[in-house]
Amino acid sequence: MSRLGKLSHRLHRGELSLDVVGKRRRYYAVSLLIVVVAVVGLAVNGLNKGIDFSGGASFTTPKTSISIAQAESKTKALLTGDHDVVAQKLGTGGMRIQVSGIDNTTANNVRGDLAKDLGVSADSISPQVVGPSWGQEVTQKAELGLVIFMVLVVIYLAIAFEWRMAMAALIALVHDLVITIGVYALVGFEVTPGTVIGLLTILGYSLYDTVVVFDGLKETTRGITGQTRFTYTELANRSLNMTLVRSINTSVVALLPVAALLFVGGGLLGAGMLNDIALALFVGLAAGAYSSIFIATPLVATLKEATPEMKALAKRVRTKRARAERDGIDLDAEEPRDAAEQDDEDEPAEAAAGTLGGQRRQPSSRDRGRGRPSGKRR
Repeated sequence: MSRLGKLSHRLHRGELSLDVVGKRRRYYAVSLLIVVVAVVGLAVNGLNKGIDFSGGASFTTPKTSISIAQAESKTKALLTGDHDVVAQKLGTGGMRIQVSGIDNTTANNVRGDLAKDLGVSADSISPQVVGPSWGQEVTQKAELGLVIFMVLVVIYLAIAFEWRMAMAALIALVHDLVITIGVYALVGFEVTPGTVIGLLTILGYSLYDTVVVFDGLKETTRGITGQTRFTYTELANRSLNMTLVRSINTSVVALLPVAALLFVGGGLLGAGMLNDIALALFVGLAAGAYSSIFIATPLVATLKEATPEMKALAKRVRTKRARAERDGIDLDAEEPRDAAEQDDEDEPAEAAAGTLGGQRRQPSSRDRGRGRPSGKRR
């Protein structure tokens, strides 16, 4: 068995435990810091919306030897007024030049003048004009899609698990969204429909990891109030450790091809929709892996520990441990059991009483007569 396999086995058996839930405040602080940086970047830089959202024209040129800076300066010289011009090299050797806020008439004029400056025919330049009303409609539909996705997620998790898990998953998803959008604002990548596709995709991945962790948590904490050995926080941390390596492996396997798409595809084949999708996927998958482990489950534990049932359970656990410490009983020496198994609170005391010569427990009916010779009694 590999080292990673041995580590996974030890975590699953409870032989090794990382105190993630118990130290959740430090992970909350790390997430809060990252979110603040993302929000500040978004407020200062804003999003670089593509023409699909802001309206404008896009010109795709054949192979040319001019640089990006030259293409942008030549295009700006053909325009009157304040228009944003962004040029990008394509893998074919050509170029994509985007101009915001121009109509069809202006786009046709720019197309002809741009062909003369680049030394190519006007027919070889492919224009694409997007009106501002259509761009606004795309924006509204993208926002509506995200809202509908969030609502369906909350409803599903509330039915499949409980509302506290649904709220924790929603906060984790918003956490991933804010970080991903903040990174787009900080690096200045263009927001295109490919970005929206990437965002919806990473929300699905993040939700998958969270559901896997929540499913294990639900099984581990079933019947938790019938025992007095573990608190909810301790069982939540144990459940998280059991699925920790699986979550990490899933995220790493998903990140490797996305990293190749971002750094190799976008870098060698040229910027374009590859970068738009890959950046959203890469940042979102990393943030989703972090939030499903360090945010979602700790949030559930925080919400559950505030309930009267879990407060009463924590009090009984502390009482039992204090009594065991007073009587010199090692609770850790007992074989770990799931919360669904009933834990007799008075078992240590009865065992101690039997050792000291107290009243012995009568054997159960199925054990009576075991070892007695067969035949009729004389």
